[in-house]
Amino acid sequence: MQKMIYLLAVSLILTACSHTYYIVRHAEKAVRSGGVAMSTPDDPPLNQSGTKRSEALKLILKDKNIRYLFSTNTTRTLLTAEPFRMYSGLSIETYGPRADSVFIHQLKRLKRSTLIIGHSNTVDDLVNGLTNKKTLSDLSDNEYDNLFIVRYTRFFGTKIKYERKKY
Repeated sequence: MQKMIYLLAVSLILTACSHTYYIVRHAEKAVRSGGVAMSTPDDPPLNQSGTKRSEALKLILKDKNIRYLFSTNTTRTLLTAEPFRMYSGLSIETYGPRADSVFIHQLKRLKRSTLIIGHSNTVDDLVNGLTNKKTLSDLSDNEYDNLFIVRYTRFFGTKIKYERKKY
């Protein structure tokens, strides 16, 4: 029993000393097709695939103990965040339109697991700023399925681990 209490205490300490940033590009956006005008061509909503992807994102992240949710103030990023927002009860905090050094510093100060939704030309700035190195370049226009994970562990110094997954 005492050994189990010790293992539980060590586990809680290690968990308290780490947090993770989950960074994604908005899901697939609607595009003008067949000469049909879009009512908001500069701020399109998600298409059907994008709506499905935003639901998939919620399912992947629902048990990750995320405490903050950030998005740029565009329809496609906000709609990508919406299923997770509804599930988690978190409010969406907007940033941007670029992920500058002030925003990166704000994220680093949070020290809680965070979901950040951006764009093909800003996700790399987020990942590079959070890893403190040039890890990534702009995404191509057809890349919507990347989940970038930056994990900070603070136990005898800060260790940053980066991984890229598909979802």
